[in-house]
Amino acid sequence: QVQLVESGGGSVQAGGSLRLSCVVSGFISNNHCMGWFRQAPGKEREGVAVIGPDGSTTYADSVKVRFTISHANSKRMLYLQMGILKPEDTDLYYCAARSVGACSVDLPTTAFEYWGQGTQVTVSS
Repeated sequence: QVQLVESGGGSVQAGGSLRLSCVVSGFISNNHCMGWFRQAPGKEREGVAVIGPDGSTTYADSVKVRFTISHANSKRMLYLQMGILKPEDTDLYYCAARSVGACSVDLPTTAFEYWGQGTQVTVSS
């Protein structure tokens, strides 16, 4: 089992920055794929960024260049550095983990077994 707890969300003006953090506990291995997803009310959850076992990263087109995913402490911490924030980035952001298989931001959310409770990001214009 893997437990995920996000933090770092908040309210920010457009153009600003935020860093989301995710504390990872339980059994985590070098094979795990870790990622960030987001969801607005009434919309499907979508992938934002993932980082694979080899450190490779993929991003949604909407956040490329602006967001950076990283991990530290043997994957016990997962981060999402968000910059040049836009009102359309307003969402509930989730940390997720996948124990086996491919690692891509285009994977369906059902491919990820473990999820946090989410942290709200609100960007005002």
